[in-house]
Amino acid sequence: MKGASSASAVSKDTKRYFREHGFFQTPHFDIPVVINDRVLSWLEYYQGPGRERFGRYLQRSGRFQEMMQAILREEGLPQDLIYLALIESGFSTHAYSRAHASGPWQFIRSTGRRYGLKQDKWVDERRDPEKSTRAAADYLQKLHKEFGDWYLAMAAYNAGEGKVGRAIRLSGSRDFWEISRPGTKYLKSETKEYVPKIIAAAIIGKSPEKFGFGEVAYHDPMTFDQTSVDGSLDLKVAGRLIGVSGEELEE
Repeated sequence: MKGASSASAVSKDTKRYFREHGFFQTPHFDIPVVINDRVLSWLEYYQGPGRERFGRYLQRSGRFQEMMQAILREEGLPQDLIYLALIESGFSTHAYSRAHASGPWQFIRSTGRRYGLKQDKWVDERRDPEKSTRAAADYLQKLHKEFGDWYLAMAAYNAGEGKVGRAIRLSGSRDFWEISRPGTKYLKSETKEYVPKIIAAAIIGKSPEKFGFGEVAYHDPMTFDQTSVDGSLDLKVAGRLIGVSGEELEE
């Protein structure tokens, strides 16, 4: 765990908060973790007003975490980047935003196509948890290579490379906390809070019992086989043939 930069110093109550939640015995993180007032505010939000929703997100994580982390590991990326998907969609394959982003990693159409996700009247691979994770890994790898920093890469995933590049030029800084400092206008508020949200989600997600989420009933990991079919296939018919419901097969 890294200490906070001068641009994001923590309040005098931080050490007390650390002791209460056992931050001095934290699990290993493979993304950089800074705990400052902005991160603490999201930790408190997830335990308070956002508790019910965050609990649902943790439940869903059980279904996808193992598969997503395996893909990130194969691609040589930090496995804790799965918490970006938690913030993007709450691990919902059906998530759809006002910006027309879709799926667990919330790809817009153009970016999805750029990273090989097929979208037509029959299928939207942005909703495919495996294919979209591979696409997200490729995109995040590209962003990290461009900016050389995971916080800037995460911010660019949210806002786009151009906006983060412009923020760097205008601010004269490559420190995310400086660029996103309250009162600055280099980034929109959504992007300013995006990284603190991910950090807070990772902290709770890796030690849920310390934050009152020890009783979360995680969904079972997703298991499936792959097969090829010729032409179109009615899922209800296929379900009857293999002994499951059409709804389960579609899911």
